[in-house]
Amino acid sequence: MKKLLHLSALALLQFAIGVAHAQDQFVDPNTLRPSLDPNRKANGLAQTPQMGWNSWNKFGCNIDEKTVRRIADAMATSGMRDAGYEYVVIDDCWHGDRDANGFIQESREKFPSGMKALADYVHSRGLKFGIYSDAGTKTCGGKPGSLGHEYQDALTYARWGVDYLKYDWCSTGTLNAESAYALMSDALKATGRPVLLAICEWGNNRPWEWGKKIGNSWRTSSDIRDAWKGREKWSIGVVDIVDVNEPLYPHAGPGHWNDADMLEVGNGGMTDTEYRSHFSLWSLMASPLIAGNDITNMSAETRAILLNKEVVAVNQDRLGQQGRRVRDDGDLEVWSKPLADGSRAVILFNRSEKPAEIAVDWPEIGLTRSVRADVRDLWAHRSVGKIAGRYAARVPAHGVVMVRVTP
Repeated sequence: MKKLLHLSALALLQFAIGVAHAQDQFVDPNTLRPSLDPNRKANGLAQTPQMGWNSWNKFGCNIDEKTVRRIADAMATSGMRDAGYEYVVIDDCWHGDRDANGFIQESREKFPSGMKALADYVHSRGLKFGIYSDAGTKTCGGKPGSLGHEYQDALTYARWGVDYLKYDWCSTGTLNAESAYALMSDALKATGRPVLLAICEWGNNRPWEWGKKIGNSWRTSSDIRDAWKGREKWSIGVVDIVDVNEPLYPHAGPGHWNDADMLEVGNGGMTDTEYRSHFSLWSLMASPLIAGNDITNMSAETRAILLNKEVVAVNQDRLGQQGRRVRDDGDLEVWSKPLADGSRAVILFNRSEKPAEIAVDWPEIGLTRSVRADVRDLWAHRSVGKIAGRYAARVPAHGVVMVRVTP
């Protein structure tokens, strides 16, 4: 607490020192890049991909205190908290104005009890509290960004009880992304409160090359849309994101993850078969699992997808490797992810418009052909027996069969 109180003085110096740092257009070649600084340490959070809920995909700017409390209640009682979803994150449009000293305020119209009281409520439900800001002058929704106020905002979030910051990249002009995100990372660490930092700059500045000791995850693509494929303005479909995210598998690991964006499961734009594929691939790719639906009003099928603990376990496996595509036969694919106990998670993925049989050969996933492995179907929740050499299954259009292969 003494450290937090001391930082209030530091925060008031933000305009003198922080703005100059944040507004560097380029990294000075005579200055060590933040990611290469041997004294920089990761914050130790997100040893497995973070899980939780975010307000944006369902509610956009129509978010308020009452909705967040309802979501926190549902997280605690629906089984989601017990399945591992722990963060309740308020996205854009929570902001009010800055006060006379430059400190950000919440919108009292939307959050009449204040963010501190709301964070306390979320914590009382056995959950953690997250919030959103932007490295530029304004957020993507036109609210006050953090540029020039990084230490002030970090201190404010710590005083509110924030555990997670999603940090966006709108209205940033010619800012250097690595320096801007390192500045906020340092500001969060300086508060003395552990805060997970989710870098959200859409992969434009290749954050997987510099983000490992700066943030805990980084977006790798344009925003997700609730659709199987195709672009609409700045948003792209599930399979488009899959193709961007998959090649980046060498960069993921404990504490630093390739973020394929928030889940659309249950929002109505895809079929349940497509949502199962979406959830399975995100889990295998070790992407953060951040639900984006109204979890107070879920269908039985949506609940079954989000609460599939066997699929979640693949995502949360302590080995921390991102799964990847091991065979690509056009619309028919085989994906694999090594797990800590020596087993493999495998997805047989059918992108086509018709059902098809897909097979995986053991050598493709690092096993010898003679091995008799136990194969368990993670969506049927049943073992299909001890099998040697290969496993084949009929896969629906736009669907997956996901198995765990244990030698």
